[in-house]
Amino acid sequence: MRSGRAIGAIGLALSLVPVLAGLVASAMLAVDYLRPTPVFCVEGGGCEALKHTAYAMPLPGVPLPFFGLAGFLAIGVAACWPGRRARLVQMLLSVGAGMVGGALILLQMKLGHLCPYCLVADTSGLGALLASSARVWLAQDAVPPLPITYTGAGTMVASLAVPLIVGFRAPPTPPVIADEMARTPAGEATIVDFVDFECPFCRMTHAELEPLVEAHAQQVRVVRRQMPLRMHVHAMDAARAACCGEQLGKGDAMANALFTAPEDDLTPEGCEKLAVSLGVPLDAYRNCVKSQATDALIEADKAEFKAAGGFALPTIWIGETRFVGAQTREELEKALDKAIAHAGS
Repeated sequence: MRSGRAIGAIGLALSLVPVLAGLVASAMLAVDYLRPTPVFCVEGGGCEALKHTAYAMPLPGVPLPFFGLAGFLAIGVAACWPGRRARLVQMLLSVGAGMVGGALILLQMKLGHLCPYCLVADTSGLGALLASSARVWLAQDAVPPLPITYTGAGTMVASLAVPLIVGFRAPPTPPVIADEMARTPAGEATIVDFVDFECPFCRMTHAELEPLVEAHAQQVRVVRRQMPLRMHVHAMDAARAACCGEQLGKGDAMANALFTAPEDDLTPEGCEKLAVSLGVPLDAYRNCVKSQATDALIEADKAEFKAAGGFALPTIWIGETRFVGAQTREELEKALDKAIAHAGS
């Protein structure tokens, strides 16, 4: 009798190991699919790439991780239930999980994007298949002691609940972005734009965003933060020009001029000509671009970029929604309408 209970306990433990791993990974993915910015995944990595494929949402409005949560939970319940029928149900569910897991691993390899949490969930499906096979052929009718069964069930609940609680309790926006939003007057939406004026994708996104900002000029506050990249030879000169234009009352006009000027014109001389054309006082401008305080402001902006979790340009926050990389006008407009509606509520 004791031997049968021991075998049952071992069989349950083997069955629950892949289930627990799959539940944790699926719960973390579910959080990142629902949150406007990822909590667990690194944005711009394999998770982000797979999230924007057609396979990420098999049914309208139902992200793939939800199927993982339901599947692993069902396998876990069957594993805790005694009897031949429960073993067969566990086996059938695990066959499906293993097939789906194997197919998704091959899909990631084909797409060239590997999501670590997806890999854990997918390999857990294969592990569940092996564990259920062992229970069918080895454990047979062995029943684990009730305390072991209850412990296994409780661990499943914790594996599901803890990532969800941690993920959804995490602040929706980094503190540096939240601080900027708090400074925005009531009823206005906040746009925080980390820019490199020589970055081609920043220029593309600005061309799509600027008409939207102009159309909602009374409802939007735009905050530009300088993030000149070393790979762009004129980026630092343009960043200094933008900072000085901001300090001398021509921030928006100077930013638009820098974004639309030919990249070869973003030299110190070219930036100065732009400033003069906008009516910026020449002496004040020259003193500003030479000032160490201006470079200190740019370094502070870089620190904010890092604190906000920035890793690539362009990075734009529209309300609580972050965009990384070049964006279409439709996507930007959707986020801006949402931010304005939220600010006015």
